Amino acid sequence: MPLSDAFLRGPRAGFGPGYSAITAATRPGVVATAEPELDFGIRRLAPGEACAESHPRESAWVLLDGAAVLEFDGRTVAVSRRSLFDEPPTVWHGGPGSPVTVRAGSNGAEWAVVRTANVRSFGARLYLPADLRPEYRGAGLVQNACLRNVRLIFDATTRPESNLVLGEVVNYPGRWSSYPPHHHDQPEIYHYRFTHPDGYGHAELGDDVVKVREFDTVVIPPGLDHAQVSAPGYGMYYLWMIRHLPGNPYTGFTFAPEHRWTLDPARQGWRPSDLPPDLA
Repeated sequence: MPLSDAFLRGPRAGFGPGYSAITAATRPGVVATAEPELDFGIRRLAPGEACAESHPRESAWVLLDGAAVLEFDGRTVAVSRRSLFDEPPTVWHGGPGSPVTVRAGSNGAEWAVVRTANVRSFGARLYLPADLRPEYRGAGLVQNACLRNVRLIFDATTRPESNLVLGEVVNYPGRWSSYPPHHHDQPEIYHYRFTHPDGYGHAELGDDVVKVREFDTVVIPPGLDHAQVSAPGYGMYYLWMIRHLPGNPYTGFTFAPEHRWTLDPARQGWRPSDLPPDLA
């Protein structure tokens, strides 16, 4: 996949009202085997605006900002989110044809919407912040330089009927995530946000590196090693999504062999010897 197809620059002023498509299940000119087979976009609802749907594809709605009321399966649930960085996600996930109505609160709401084909029929589920536990990966390794908060929303273990794997990462300022670099057979999508409008980071795509900013998206081809780093002072968030391949579901990843040694607590690399104790 050419880098121009992998790096999708977002609108610097943010997404407009309504639905903004970012990726489609198939895109003209892109090699089919490198496609994530995902429809992904941002849906912004104006204050009080409602959206009712029963989509033929499996769908997940991830609340990014604002407040809303969800109506599905005879339930009415009020949800809200003020910070991608300090609050776990709220996610509505339904099988093909699952009806849902999303009504924005008085200040509107912004959602990430992910869809994919699925021949299985299954009911809807609402994931609330209290349902999701943070996983602090990289703790104690390489001077905590790759410590991050990984929020797995669901995968093949917890939602086996789904064709999706969905999660978030909070990448701390100046640190790495998706590290050591790793790869898997399934294409993946990362969508980025930052704690400050001028925030940025770098995303590795094999030997290529792209500078990512607020609202950018990266499509990671299958089998390509990838890792991320955020510039000092800027927290970086990304929503990550994977579609299971037919007969080859996503069950994990393979670290780049040349960097696996960083996972060994007894081999933590060079430490500067000239730093005063209060800086070491």
